[in-house]
Formats: sequence, structure tokens, C-alpha cells
Amino acid sequence: MSRIGKLPIALPDGVKISVSESNLVTVTGKMGQLQQQVDPKITLKIEANVVTVERHSEQQDDRAKHGLYRSLVFNMIKGVSEGFTSVQELIGVGYKASGNGQLLELSLGYSHNILLELPEAIHVETTAVKGKNNTIILKSVDKQLLGQVAAKIRSFRRPEPYKGKGIRFMGEEIKKKAGKSAAGQ
Repeated sequence: MSRIGKLPIALPDGVKISVSESNLVTVTGKMGQLQQQVDPKITLKIEANVVTVERHSEQQDDRAKHGLYRSLVFNMIKGVSEGFTSVQELIGVGYKASGNGQLLELSLGYSHNILLELPEAIHVETTAVKGKNNTIILKSVDKQLLGQVAAKIRSFRRPEPYKGKGIRFMGEEIKKKAGKSAAGQ
């Protein structure tokens, strides 16, 4: 049995979960509402504020989906109750970010600024403190969408291995390479 799939999920206070006839799971909480279509071979049982995910057979495909859907439902419950946050640093001279509603403007050393329209489910904050790196803070209830947007922002200027300049996640370690050594002596 799947180690992840067999773990029960506790429902926090204020979170409601429902499963429709067509296996559409809807989770509602104080932060919002999320929906996810679940494979018909996977069933969700809701009993006394505990959700368990079960599979119908021991086939390899069913075993793989067992842990997947348990993780998706867990992330939905955590998202509507607490939310998710992603923090990115802009490391480099003149690298700036400014958020205006759902529009993120990035100045990353190119000849033009990059404008990125964010989905409605994503909220953005930018900070610029003198002497520290500029940061982009993304918040959302949808973990998958948050990860996709954060990866898209990072792809505009990936950290390079010699000086470490670029956009990186807070706390991310970049392995630096040694530069050129002195020519033949």
C-alpha cells in the first residue's frame, strides 16, 4: 500500500469538503475554494473530520494515483485554510521588481522591462530595502498554480554559476564555479 496514500487527512476547523457524483472534489475554507477532478478508481471517504483516500485495486496505475490524489487533496485543504507563499530574491545590480495589482514589472538587465500578467488567484508583493536584495512575495491558495508562476518568473533570469546573479528562491543554494585561472606562467 502507498505510504503517502494511506495517511489520513485531518480537516481543520472551517474547512468543508464535498465529493460529487462525477468525482469532483470541492474544498471550501476561509481563504477560498478549490476544485479537483479525481480518477474514478480512487474514492474519498469523509468521516468525523478525517478524509481517507482509497483505491479499488492493486494495479500499478492505481497505486501511483493513490498517493498522487492524497497529496492533491491535502494541498487543497492546506491551501484554503492557511495558503501558500513563495519568496524569490533578485540578485544583481539594477535588478528590480514592482507589483501593481495583477501586473508584475521586472527590470532584469535586458534592454526592456518584462511585464507579467498574474492570474487572479495569485497575490504579489515586492519589497526593496536599501542594502538588501529586492524580493518578490507570491501568495495563493493553489499550490500548483503558485509553483508554475514562480518557475515562470525564475525562468526570466536564472541564477548563473559564476557570480550567482539572477532570480532565486529564498534560501536556495547555488553551486558556484571557479572562474578562469591565470594564463600560463
